[in-house]
Amino acid sequence: MCSPREAGVMTRTAAPHVDEADLIWQQCLFAFEDPMVDAAFGGLVRTHLDETSWVDVVPGWLRGADLVFAELVARLQWEQREVTMYQRRLPEPRLTAWWSPSSGGPEPLPVLDDARMALTRQYARPFDSIGFNLYRDGRDSVAWHADRERYEHEDPVVAIISTGTPRVFHLRPKSGVAGASRSFRLGQGDLLVMGGACQHDYEHAVPKSAVVDGPRLSIVFRHHLSGGWVSDDAQTVRYSD
Repeated sequence: MCSPREAGVMTRTAAPHVDEADLIWQQCLFAFEDPMVDAAFGGLVRTHLDETSWVDVVPGWLRGADLVFAELVARLQWEQREVTMYQRRLPEPRLTAWWSPSSGGPEPLPVLDDARMALTRQYARPFDSIGFNLYRDGRDSVAWHADRERYEHEDPVVAIISTGTPRVFHLRPKSGVAGASRSFRLGQGDLLVMGGACQHDYEHAVPKSAVVDGPRLSIVFRHHLSGGWVSDDAQTVRYSD
């Protein structure tokens, strides 16, 4: 869910042209390797935010992340949403795309199916949809929010693979929740998974940054959403991260 100051009606519009060459070359073409995920989840570190909320991080879980980044930037149909803030309609500062089985075709890349199946086995959730968020530079961001799956599932699990330039991902407890704030610097194939009561009791954000020198693409896996979003308002678009 978007933060209170960003609550409002969102619409989708065709995204401005993504300069694929610039974005791809920034990702170090000569470092490409065949994409694969670590189905054993080696190096997984779980951080307990409190007694009921946790975050898992697996550094470099997706190998060949630069190639995945380049292929997705080139293949996906990017859109830019608009949001009403302070009685003004403004473009959301990032580009988005979406996949689910109802899209009528397989995942944009085979390794994304491998990732979905590995996450399903590890977390015992039927991950069935993928959101893509392209942060073109440090000016792109997403504000504090918690995901709306909490309205439909008691303890939803949300998994995020970060590709491209590392960005800081912040977590903080909601007002009235006694928990710890955390920050993670994620990119280049790192996996972060939020679980337990995290979506109920915490919110997260990717802030703007004046020191970021390249783009980030996050790949967000969710479960029990194969029919698409079910929103409170038919015109409301949900955040992913």
